[in-house]
Amino acid sequence: MLILTEKAIGIVRNLLAENPEASGLRVAVTGGGCSGYQYGMGLEAEAGAEDTVVAIEDVPVYVDNASAPLLHGVVIDYVDELSGSGFRFENPNATGTCGCGSSFTTGDEAANSSASSCGHRS
Repeated sequence: MLILTEKAIGIVRNLLAENPEASGLRVAVTGGGCSGYQYGMGLEAEAGAEDTVVAIEDVPVYVDNASAPLLHGVVIDYVDELSGSGFRFENPNATGTCGCGSSFTTGDEAANSSASSCGHRS
C-alpha cells in the first residue's frame, strides 16, 4: 500500500513521542486542491472502524477505504531543503500534479482541473 522512507518514519516516530495522546499517523486523500485531489496527514488517537491499519516498521498508519486505492504505491518522504522542509508524496498513480506538490490528478478529473497560482503541471 504505502511506503514511508526511513527519514519519514523517524520524523513520525518523533512526532508520536511528542504527542502521547496519538497512537498513529492518518494519511488520506480528499477532493480539492488545484489538481483534483489533495493529500492530508495528521496524528490520530486511534483508527476508525472502517480504516485499514498498515504497520510500517513500528509506526501504525491509518487509511480510510476511499483513500486506499489512491495511495497504493505512494512513497512518503521527508525533505529538508533551503526552500523548506516537510513531507513529500511521490505517487505513481498521478497523471499530473500541481507545482507545490500538494495536489494531484489521476486522469479522469484532469480535463476538469485548471491552472492555479501554484503552477499546475501535467
